[in-house]
Amino acid sequence: MATGSEESHELQPAIISYVKDLPNVCSLAGLACTILAIYFSILGVYHAAMIGMIWAVAFDWADGLIARRMKGRTGSDQIFGGQLDLLIDIVSYGVTPAILLLSYGEFDPIFLPVAFVMLAAAAIRLSYFSTYGLSDESKYTGLALDNNNIALVFIFIFENVFPHEIFTVILYVTALGLAALNVSQIKTPKFSGVPRNVYLLTFYTFGITGIYGWKLL
Repeated sequence: MATGSEESHELQPAIISYVKDLPNVCSLAGLACTILAIYFSILGVYHAAMIGMIWAVAFDWADGLIARRMKGRTGSDQIFGGQLDLLIDIVSYGVTPAILLLSYGEFDPIFLPVAFVMLAAAAIRLSYFSTYGLSDESKYTGLALDNNNIALVFIFIFENVFPHEIFTVILYVTALGLAALNVSQIKTPKFSGVPRNVYLLTFYTFGITGIYGWKLL
């Protein structure tokens, strides 16, 4: 006769079963874009890295939008999806920018503190959000991490306008500023999920893709 713990264990779904959940598919697609962004950052093909970074944001927004509109998702589906999203966020918005900064600085150890600060701020912010959630129904405490990618891919458009040394300073000051805003007490609106903002991000994503795609030619 099975014990209660054995029965509970038998009722647990297979780990891989959550992959068929459409919002999780979007999350994993965003992770694939993030891997490409990391890969191209290490290679120094920054224009391709920027495309991967902005599409990571687009898929991140898409998974939440789909999840809110889907019917029949169980509580475990929602919990799993939320945890998956948080884990991918630390890679997309913490690890990836840190690697970008190190690569652009030609992996000089002097840039390690800046990369650490940005990654640490991302980890602290995500831990805070998973503990307390939104400050109210529509606002975050601190700047949401997806804004890091949105800002960095825009800043990078001007890379060729300035000498390398000057743009390096601009990039690193921007990174430190974003990290400070991530862990600040300012209240920022929740942009994702608002139809108008979704359209704006869609336009921005395709625009950024077009700009950097042209630069790659």
